[in-house]
Amino acid sequence: MGVRPVREYAVVLLTAALVTFLTTPVVRMVAIRARMMAAPRERDVHVIPTPRGGGVAMYFGVAAAILVATRLPALQRTFDDSQTIAVLVAGGLICLLGVLDDRWGLDALTKLTGQIAAAGVLVLLGVQLAFLFLPVADIGTISLGPDVGVPLTILLTVATVNALNFIDGLDGLAAGVSAIAALAFFAYSYHLGVVGYDDVASAPALITAVLAGACIGFLPHNFSPARIFMGDSGSMLVGLMLSAAAVTATGGVDPQSFDSAASLLPLALPLLVPIAILFIPFVDLLMAVVRRTRKGQSPFSPDKMHLHHRLLSIGHSHRRAVLVMYFWAALLSFGAVGLSITGGQAELLVAIAVLLVVGVVVVLSPRARRAAREARAAELAAQRERSRAEHPTARAVRAQTVAGQRPRSGPEQRAAGAGQVLR
Repeated sequence: MGVRPVREYAVVLLTAALVTFLTTPVVRMVAIRARMMAAPRERDVHVIPTPRGGGVAMYFGVAAAILVATRLPALQRTFDDSQTIAVLVAGGLICLLGVLDDRWGLDALTKLTGQIAAAGVLVLLGVQLAFLFLPVADIGTISLGPDVGVPLTILLTVATVNALNFIDGLDGLAAGVSAIAALAFFAYSYHLGVVGYDDVASAPALITAVLAGACIGFLPHNFSPARIFMGDSGSMLVGLMLSAAAVTATGGVDPQSFDSAASLLPLALPLLVPIAILFIPFVDLLMAVVRRTRKGQSPFSPDKMHLHHRLLSIGHSHRRAVLVMYFWAALLSFGAVGLSITGGQAELLVAIAVLLVVGVVVVLSPRARRAAREARAAELAAQRERSRAEHPTARAVRAQTVAGQRPRSGPEQRAAGAGQVLR
């Protein structure tokens, strides 16, 4: 890959961003007229009804960018196979499913069935896991036949779709995290093309460049305070495209054929990179499933215990919580990609470790400040009580109170008794 592909990837990214940005207001007006509104619920953080369906604008941006890519010389070879077209077709189906859910609210089983169907179309049109490297017990690379590769690809796609759907709980969160993940996948895929695996890297590089552009173009309308939500039409589209990028970038080539096959880290990174890039959505998904299952609830039943809700409960503001999630998504995804490109240099490991510490401090800072404020308030209250107790007036009042509570003498008690008789 040379200078021309970089420019052409920039063109398709900007095309997706511009088309998404310009069509989002139109989609918003249509959503309002169609009453495709998200009413505030107890677990929501928005306080006024907000239109949904922003995923339609994102799909317009994706389709326009792919159409432009077919006319660019260096990117035309991407369409030698059917993977990019598979993403476009399956993405359209799952976006339509999301529109139906945004408008009428489909039940969990119907939505899951539609997700499996869209993932099945993705597989039928050519996106499928072919290899899986397991760096444990000398297993090495496993070649996956259709009997294993097809259901595993569908499972990964459905899991990624729901993971992105679960984190779509704060204004701008899903769009920003998805843009970061897409850019990290693009960097990884582009590097594969640079080192000689262009036949493997061209499709995921184009998919992620287009997705990053759509998310970036939608973000100005969706960042707090959001004027429109991407809805299930957007979150499921993003999840399907990220899953397709992971499959095409890491599951279509044997990692042991890499030039760096002498080292275990580069071998394991094709498996670790997508895990790191999608770490936050998948952790949130896993925690939600375990939490709800232990309570005897459906894994799809809503609650207010997602990672972004926990950040709000710690004391972060809405925007700060979103930016903290951005930081962690960028650190994990670009850290993994950096390790894959450099082979795990010590300087990069130190930088990642330092940023991890900074991230933990940033996450816990509101709780620490709140604890410090509470401790300071308790100390000031104790000081005020001691000051009151040691004040001369307070001592005189206590002396009078003690004197007034002394037991009465015999004559005083007789006089009091006589008074009672006279009354």
